[in-house]
Amino acid sequence: MNQLLSKTFLWMFVGLFVTFLTGYIVSINENMLLSIFEGPLFWIIIILEFALVIFFSARVHKMKPITAKICFLLYSFVSGLTFSSVFVVFELASVMYVFLIAAVIFAIFGAIGYFTNVDLNRLGTFLLMGLFAIIICCVVNIFLNNSTFDLIISIIALLIFFGFTAYDIQKVKIFSNAGIDGDVVAINGAFELYLDFINIFLHLISIIGDAKD
Repeated sequence: MNQLLSKTFLWMFVGLFVTFLTGYIVSINENMLLSIFEGPLFWIIIILEFALVIFFSARVHKMKPITAKICFLLYSFVSGLTFSSVFVVFELASVMYVFLIAAVIFAIFGAIGYFTNVDLNRLGTFLLMGLFAIIICCVVNIFLNNSTFDLIISIIALLIFFGFTAYDIQKVKIFSNAGIDGDVVAINGAFELYLDFINIFLHLISIIGDAKD
């Protein structure tokens, strides 16, 4: 169990490192920023991100470990391209500060998921429903452009991903007893926890981040 969780967290941190490093490198390269955000390439990247999430989620348990690792790293890199906007909009010190806050919160809810004896499986259904509701609200707010509504969405999204963090940690424990290949379980768990952390970070920084002048 400890070995599986260690492997899961290792790959999660690798994914986060790839995303943050890619985002930072792109943010200091003006030509790359213009290419990504001022042309059709941005929408191609967004579509590719969604496609990779769907493909990975549907096929991960049928993949060989090396294939799963490549897909995860590819997604981390592609996400880093759009993640570069964080470094453009917010002060670097603020990004680091919010990252630490997100890490502490993530650790707290991860510990809850690991140590609780309560079955969180039913919680997953409600979390998924809440996630779909948040996505719909985000789409609606693109047209409304209401800052108050955006704040409410971010707060609710944070609560949802706090729950997902605990739920996904517990799920790794369950999979470890199901006879599934440890490497595949670790990559799948790393991918889900990576998404939890990134979303916690993004919603936190949108609320408390220090934007550049």
